[in-house]
Amino acid sequence: MTGIASATSRAAVALIAACLCIQANAQTWPDKPIRLIVNFPPGGVADVLARNIAPGVSEALKQPVVVDNRPGANGSIGADVVAKAPADGYTFLVTSGGAMTVDPFLYSNLPYDTQNDLKPVAALAIVRVFLLIHPSVPAKNLNEFIAYARANPGKLSYGSAGSGSSPHLAGEMFTRAAKIQATHIPYKGAAPALNDLLGGQVQFMFDPGPALQHVAAGKLIVLGVASSKRASRYPDIATLAELGVNVDADTTFGLYAPAGVSPSVIERMNRDVNRALGSPALVDNIAKLGGDVLPLTIPEFVNRQAADRARYGAFIKEAGIKVD
Repeated sequence: MTGIASATSRAAVALIAACLCIQANAQTWPDKPIRLIVNFPPGGVADVLARNIAPGVSEALKQPVVVDNRPGANGSIGADVVAKAPADGYTFLVTSGGAMTVDPFLYSNLPYDTQNDLKPVAALAIVRVFLLIHPSVPAKNLNEFIAYARANPGKLSYGSAGSGSSPHLAGEMFTRAAKIQATHIPYKGAAPALNDLLGGQVQFMFDPGPALQHVAAGKLIVLGVASSKRASRYPDIATLAELGVNVDADTTFGLYAPAGVSPSVIERMNRDVNRALGSPALVDNIAKLGGDVLPLTIPEFVNRQAADRARYGAFIKEAGIKVD
């Protein structure tokens, strides 16, 4: 009995020590630079968000905030880095909603569990995707485009940032809802997909905002936004649902931490990120991309993520979409 009691006592002491260590770390945090891992290439929406919130968070925490791009495998490489990082509050993930709510339904061999290995910290922005076509397509509005596609089944192709990306899913949702046939062409990122759309190699695509600058220049035509509501900066662009094709492909970009990070650290980051999202420059930058900043409490963010996961999961299962 003595041995058992001694072992129990040692275990209790170890547990108390661990709790005290966690408490001490939370009280001294942060005392070194914080790293924001972006699991997509520079120049994308996630990268823009990370680099825009970094100064405000750095000022609030009195520590440098460094953005580190780790792209590849549709975001799973960077996400895995964070999932396996020490739970000390110095490594966070900035990623798209699709990487958290879509990938688990598309990939059977992800090296991490999006629900158990990564903890929601703060929502950043709601990002919308716009339906754009090349001027060579003989259509000036959505009805004309659908009529042309139906009259030419399989003739049109659409690009995306990669299989399983939000623009890809938006394309799948649209072709099914509009009852048209088109070929999906996946690219390694949004930039090469947009280049081929501008060159006419693909005839249409769903883009999360950067391509809108080419509409003003007459190089592309925008037909609508695949969202439940119009973008605040582009109120004249109707939603596809308003035009008769019900497609909602909104995604919520956010900040995540490795599981096990102290709740006090998570709560502090949530407050400071939400404060950074109030920056007029940041609001303007995201609005130019057709999105809107989305400061939420942690429970609100968790609930929104759960709703997105249910919505996309149901569609992916119904459509039978698989990447691997």
